[in-house]
Amino acid sequence: MKILYLEDDINLSNTVCEYLEDEGFVVEAVYDGEDALNTLYHKNYDLLLFDVTVPNVSGFEVLKLLRDQNIKTPTIFITSLSTIDDLSYGYELGADDYIKKPFVLKELLFRIKALLKREYKSDSEMIEIVPKVFFDMGKNSIKSDDGIFELSQKEVELLKLLYKNKGQCVLFEEIYENVWSFSETHSEQSLRTYIKNLRKILGKESIQSIKKRGYIFV
Repeated sequence: MKILYLEDDINLSNTVCEYLEDEGFVVEAVYDGEDALNTLYHKNYDLLLFDVTVPNVSGFEVLKLLRDQNIKTPTIFITSLSTIDDLSYGYELGADDYIKKPFVLKELLFRIKALLKREYKSDSEMIEIVPKVFFDMGKNSIKSDDGIFELSQKEVELLKLLYKNKGQCVLFEEIYENVWSFSETHSEQSLRTYIKNLRKILGKESIQSIKKRGYIFV
């Protein structure tokens, strides 16, 4: 799981990053809102941790800009702002959780795990991935009026990755990192074949190619 952590207190940032990395997460730290936005426009993450009172662009404003662009990455605010108005505003913007400083690292870990578990519970459910086409994540198949289509494991992982980041370009590097294991050699030709197979089922326009960058699920 990859996390972007926005926090301008460098000592706190280093402490949280080290703790979460020891727990198996990949954490990238940024120290002001503008850097957070620039990073998010080029990379995808499984979770966002935002302080609010950071330089240049506040954490609230960063989340508002993301949600306005339909970027729905789960987000937790970690902030010293503790009034009910601040709490209410954070949730209105689309935050999934809100932790008040000071906090215990283990509490943060519990909240992260609970949020991610809730976010990925759909892995065992049927999802209408495009109109009248359903992705059964438990059985690795797609059902439509044309029948049931079994997917290879690579196609399943690729579809999950693209769907989880729908509306955002998933870079080639990220696809290779998430769909192929470390012991496997990825192939551009294989990736194109998997994309072609998914388009046959979902519709040609459902997955668009971004030249020299990656693919986007629309």
